[in-house]
Amino acid sequence: MATPRRPSNPKDAAEALFTKPKKVAAPAVERPTIPNAKELVSLKIDSDILAHFQAEGPGWQERINETLRAGMNAELGS
Repeated sequence: MATPRRPSNPKDAAEALFTKPKKVAAPAVERPTIPNAKELVSLKIDSDILAHFQAEGPGWQERINETLRAGMNAELGS
């Protein structure tokens, strides 16, 4: 038997007034429509890997991006 939409018991009706509403799911994150747009993210990388890329000086973030892209392309067979 399905429960009624409105409680018939006065105690249940009073308790229903004080219950927290259900959280609404957050909307999906839309991706940028600009091709090759950069997106700011927080990423945990092992310290030795970070030191390797930073040792060559400025541009280390771009070098990490290039390495990740090369790995992605190799996996996709491009």
